[in-house]
Amino acid sequence: MLTPGRVTVGLLAVLTLVFIFENTRNTKIRLLFPEVTMPLWLALLGTALIGAVCGAYFMKRR
Repeated sequence: MLTPGRVTVGLLAVLTLVFIFENTRNTKIRLLFPEVTMPLWLALLGTALIGAVCGAYFMKRR
């Protein structure tokens, strides 16, 4: 069943994926390790997945 909440979440997910895959240039990233060069879309996708896992964890604990 399509509810307004599910439609909104679906649209946000699609827009997030479009944003991620439109940014295909290589970029330099440095966190704790030496600087690495990787595609920006991969860094954005990894960040989105980490955020989704953290969000799911905290929603499950409620």
